[in-house]
This record gives sequence, structure tokens and C-alpha cells, in this order.
Amino acid sequence: MRKFNSMCLVTGVLCAAGGALAAEQVKTQVIPNFATTDKTGWVLDRSFGVDDLLPPPTGGPGPVTFDRAHPYVPNGSGAQSTYRVADLSNPIRLPWTSPSMKKANDEVLAGRVPFRARERCWPVGVPGFSAYSLVEPFYFYQSPDKVVVINQGGPEIRRVYLNVTHSKDVKPSWYGESVGHYDGDTLVVDTIGFNDKTFLDNYRTPHTDKLHVTERWRLIEDGKKLEILMTIDDPGTFNQPWQALRQYDRVNRTLSEDICSENNVNPFGIDYGTPVADKPDF
Repeated sequence: MRKFNSMCLVTGVLCAAGGALAAEQVKTQVIPNFATTDKTGWVLDRSFGVDDLLPPPTGGPGPVTFDRAHPYVPNGSGAQSTYRVADLSNPIRLPWTSPSMKKANDEVLAGRVPFRARERCWPVGVPGFSAYSLVEPFYFYQSPDKVVVINQGGPEIRRVYLNVTHSKDVKPSWYGESVGHYDGDTLVVDTIGFNDKTFLDNYRTPHTDKLHVTERWRLIEDGKKLEILMTIDDPGTFNQPWQALRQYDRVNRTLSEDICSENNVNPFGIDYGTPVADKPDF
């Protein structure tokens, strides 16, 4: 400490200039405003791919996608929609993940309805949350110490606590513990502490409680789009980390109440396994 202070006495001008520069950088940092009004929401942009999680733009290991022998066709495409059949040739998965994913594939090919968190009113987890907004938009509420992200379908809610470290002992949960900070025009979110009850994607890729997700949220195209670059690291499920990209379009919609188990219309009488309470709440 004395040596440092002595150097500052000798190079006082440089120390003062460095401190002023650091203060100016903090002062001029532009925090991205993901929610300009209460009516600004974000919906998934499918214009550059049918998958919810897309390969990273720079190449390298990416997410599980559809089996090329059974292409995925989403709703609204002008053709008969399909359920997803996972491409099991992705080499980053550890062998234990294959039996359950193959079983799910076989059920789809046999005409059965696969598990989808939204249809069954289950929490979707992370990074599934970033692939959840197919129709229902999600909304940001930002404060100096927290960012809250709400998807009105469910509703599903994430909380990102700013400029803090992770808890010493994180209790596993559906959404884990998310901490974040602003890096220039980007919100960086680091999440750990997951349970193993969710899937990573709509291809029903499982994970363990060792899952660690890092997301970089930023506005692009003059604020018209939102882009998320995510890094997935789970040594219990994959032999290396991988990345995925997702983009959203800004829409002018007001946040509305959409309780999944009450508003999840099922005209075909399919048993989705939606949770039902044994007794009324009140």
C-alpha cells in the first residue's frame, strides 16, 4: 500500500488523469433501455430460422437442431406444422442424453404429443426462457439494482440482480440465480443454481444441476431488435461449452394477464399433464 501511494505522489498527474478518465467512462456509459414504454414488448423473430436457438454467428459448437430427415415446420408457415424431432448426431452431447431424446423422437414420429413446457404450464427455465416467446411477448422492467423480465404467457418471470456476486450457497431452482452488469450497451447475465427439471430447448435436451448460462443482451438495428448471445456450459451434459443466438422484434403491446392453466385453451381434449390444484387457493 505504501509503495502504491508513493508512486501516486511521484506520478500524481497520471493518477489524477486516470481517475478522471475512469469517472468519465462511468458517467458516459449508456445503459440500454429495453423497455421504452410500458407497451413495448418483444416477440421471437423467425425471419432468419425456424429454430428457437440458432447456431452462433462465428461458428463453433451450437445447439441441438432438427433432424434433417424430419424437418421442423412451425405454425404460420403456410404448410402443415409439425412437432420437433431432434438431431441426435450433435457431437457435443454426452451419451446419457441419447435414450430419453430418442424416446421423445420416437413418440413424435408415432403421432404423439411431445412435452412442451408452455402447453403443460411448467416453468421453462434457462435458456428456454429465451426461446419461450413464440406468440406472447415478454417485457423488461429496469431499476438501478435489478432487471425483471416477464413473459405474459404463464406468466414466467426472471429476476437479474445487478452489480452483485452470486450467493455463497445457491439453492437449486427452476430459474437459478441470475446476476448481471452492464458492459457498455450490453446487459451481461450470469446464471447458476439450476435444478435438473427443465429442458434446454424445445428438442427436449436435458441438463444437470451443473448448468451455467451466460447471456449477452443488446439492442440492434436502432433499437428495433433485441439480440441475445448465450453460452451454455454443463460438464455433466456436454463435452464442451457451446453458444446459441436469438433475436426478437419490438412490438407495441400492453402486458396482459394470461394465466396458463386458466387460459391454455385445449380444443382437442389432449392430456398435456397440466398441474391441477387439489383445493382452491381461497
